[in-house]
Amino acid sequence: MALNLMLRRASSSVLPCAIRAVGSQRTFRSAVSAVLRVEKTTLSRRTFIPLIQRFSTKPSSDENLIRVIESEIDCAEQPTADEIPDEFPFKIQDNPGERTILLTREYGDEIIKVEVDMPNPDDIEEEEGDGNEDEGADNRTSIPLVVSISKGNGTCLEFGVTAFSDEISIDSLSVKQPEASDDQLAYEGPDFGDLDENLQKAFHKYLEIRGVKPSTTNFLQEYMINKDSKEYLGWLKNLKKFIEK
Repeated sequence: MALNLMLRRASSSVLPCAIRAVGSQRTFRSAVSAVLRVEKTTLSRRTFIPLIQRFSTKPSSDENLIRVIESEIDCAEQPTADEIPDEFPFKIQDNPGERTILLTREYGDEIIKVEVDMPNPDDIEEEEGDGNEDEGADNRTSIPLVVSISKGNGTCLEFGVTAFSDEISIDSLSVKQPEASDDQLAYEGPDFGDLDENLQKAFHKYLEIRGVKPSTTNFLQEYMINKDSKEYLGWLKNLKKFIEK
């Protein structure tokens, strides 16, 4: 009995100390774990952020390219506002980003469409290369036109035209049938220059009456040169946006 009493007293005094010791160790371990987690997170952030910055930074070659493009934008010829003459006979459809414009008008029962392209750069280079050898070659920049004149049944005359500042040259003439297939090789007539001279003059008059004349094409040359400046500037800005992404 005495021995059992002594063992009970000893266990009652040792057990609370053991419990307190275990509790202290758990608290210590929890504290250590918390500190380690904070340090690990801090180290991860410190090492991860420079990695993000390192991989998100653009190559120096891209930065140089952007600077060169910006310089070209600053130096590019700035387009001017287009002032359409009151007597201009066509409506102008000009879509940004496209190199051609479309002119439309009605003449009696005819629908006239003129597709106008950019000035021919080959002509400009030839003029610059000629120097003073040929003074008559000055101001000979040309623009290509495709003139389509259709009537109610869908058949149309299609003229290939080169417009200079002082004259209009008809390069080709063909009759387009609405039911013709693209696979068919339709007869398009002889070369326009091989036609009788009187017939050539008559077709020039035919176009002139319908608004395709030097006063019209002179304005179109200025308009298309200005459009060329607009499109070039927009092209440079689109390049810059793409490189910056």
